[in-house]
Amino acid sequence: MNMLSPDTTMDAARRQLALRFAALSHPVRIEILQHLALHDACCCGDVVQRLDLAQSTISQHLKVLVEAGLVSYRPDRPRSRYSVNREALAALSDSVASLVKSCC
Repeated sequence: MNMLSPDTTMDAARRQLALRFAALSHPVRIEILQHLALHDACCCGDVVQRLDLAQSTISQHLKVLVEAGLVSYRPDRPRSRYSVNREALAALSDSVASLVKSCC
């Protein structure tokens, strides 16, 4: 049986936290997340209209948010749908609170 050591688990948690911080380090991605939070799900075109940026730019930002686990992606022809992963945001909030508590 392959059990992860506590150190390995903590390293993985720190990497995930850093990945999520990195995803939120761009103001456009924060704005996308805020826009998605107002809706059950949106397609990329909805976000493009809201932010008035190129579709390719929005797609790249959405990809980063999906890879960080902060946004969920659901293929739905003809337009794929994106939505906020509220569980991941709650976990991020808990992690930040824990980090602040450990540092103060």
